[in-house]
Amino acid sequence: MAASVDDDFELNNQDYYSLLNVRKEATLEELKASYRRLCMLYHPDKHRDPELKRQAEQLFNQVHQAYEVLSDAHSRAIYDIFGKKGLEVEGWEVVERKRTPAEIREEYERLQREREERRLQQRTNPKGTISVGVDATDLFDHYDEDFEEMPGGGFPHIEINKMHISQSIEAPLTNSDTAVLSGSLSTHNGNGGGNINMTVRRVTSAKGWGEVEFGAGDILGPLIGLKVFRNVTPRCFLTAQCGLQFSPRGLRPSCSLMTARHLDQNTMGYLQWRWGPNSAMTTSLVRDTKSSHFTLALQLGVPHSYLMMSYQYKFQDEDQTKVKGSVKTGWFGTVVEYGAERKISRHSVLSATVSIGVPQGVTLKIKLARASQTYLFPVHLTDQLLPSAVFYATVGPLLVYMAVHRLVIIPYTHAQKQQELELQRKSSATDIAKKKQEAESAVNGNTFTIYRCLGLIILNAWYGKFVSDTSQKQEKAKVIDVTVPLQCLVKDSKLILTEASKAGLPGFYDPCVGEEKSLKLLYQFRGVMHQVISADTEALRIPKQSHRIETES
Repeated sequence: MAASVDDDFELNNQDYYSLLNVRKEATLEELKASYRRLCMLYHPDKHRDPELKRQAEQLFNQVHQAYEVLSDAHSRAIYDIFGKKGLEVEGWEVVERKRTPAEIREEYERLQREREERRLQQRTNPKGTISVGVDATDLFDHYDEDFEEMPGGGFPHIEINKMHISQSIEAPLTNSDTAVLSGSLSTHNGNGGGNINMTVRRVTSAKGWGEVEFGAGDILGPLIGLKVFRNVTPRCFLTAQCGLQFSPRGLRPSCSLMTARHLDQNTMGYLQWRWGPNSAMTTSLVRDTKSSHFTLALQLGVPHSYLMMSYQYKFQDEDQTKVKGSVKTGWFGTVVEYGAERKISRHSVLSATVSIGVPQGVTLKIKLARASQTYLFPVHLTDQLLPSAVFYATVGPLLVYMAVHRLVIIPYTHAQKQQELELQRKSSATDIAKKKQEAESAVNGNTFTIYRCLGLIILNAWYGKFVSDTSQKQEKAKVIDVTVPLQCLVKDSKLILTEASKAGLPGFYDPCVGEEKSLKLLYQFRGVMHQVISADTEALRIPKQSHRIETES
């Protein structure tokens, strides 16, 4: 719930702290001082012209609204957590005012529950998986010493020998009840089947839930199941499941019990017992940190017993690259796997894994996860341990990925970002035009203040995205002149800007939405020229000795 709240209530372009030019930790005295000064600058009574008076009144009202919110401790706490939209939620007037930020967040969630319930009927969570198995053993069989080439030769024979498709959707019934409908179809070497399942889940409390499952299929027959989850302690939980399968061979009961415990902040321990067609006892240890993921598992059962160990390293880059390796040994043989995973777009993750086993052979597994849909392509290369198959399974996907990434993915993501940026600019065009008008009003109404501040004089100030000198035409379209608005903020021969986007300052607006911006200043202090370039959200304090322009003697 908290994650969705954070997404829905980001601060919009009108930042109250930036408008008053104060830091987020500003005291009430600092707020009052900034408010009084801005009220003097933008007071409507200073103008006789009706248009200037109207424009000044808009700026004056914005400053007054910002001060009203930030000067009240209760409203300020709500604004700091949820932004301006949080203040618009009905019900705050009946909430006790002496509350901590955590209590305010909890109260906000309570006020939002009714709206969430109205959305239940419109919300689904579709999930799907498509798996296509490819038999490509004919590519490498001729490397085997015992291979006998068929008469006529020809191209290697590659075929799709199995396929699996599954899909599920959720349908919330009430705030605590959810129905899940799922189905799957499978085929292997010309033989196939399918099944459909209906699950009803109820959240009984904050500590647990239970669900009942009904299923039917053309192979195993009808199914009735029950599953229960319970938090035993804050560090331990328990899951119990039982089922009854009505197969052509009679009733087939099954049961499983799993308990898990947090061993430390990053480590979980699991113990699972299963009784039924595949009875087994499994224990595993999972450690997940910011940079790695480690799993150790041991299973004793019928028909399979095994020992498995896997390790995954997570690179701290924007593409969330991961490399992984695992080894698994048991009655079925030994399997070694290694591979990599990388985020290729905002909603898509691509991974490739090479599996080498005895007696399984060599298999290349390609997986694409896009949003809640997963696409699997296991390509079986050979039944033998052939070095050539291992080499091509490792190098081939790397070369293909590098080519596709450079020729397809990079151009596509760049075009997508440009399209989103253009849509963002169009959607905010009205707001930018309004901010531009307000900025011009601030300039027109306060030009005279420049001549009052002779100690520190802002000679030139530009705000926006700066480009190369060869694109002067483009540069003019992406920066705005903010000389007068900054001069109006000078007090006692000092200019202090806080750590907030400068687009929210009086007389400013965003000339290039979604792009990196900076502020370029040329000013004079006590007859000496100074120059500085400041990032958009960087705090700035002038005059400063380091900004001084050294002149040649």
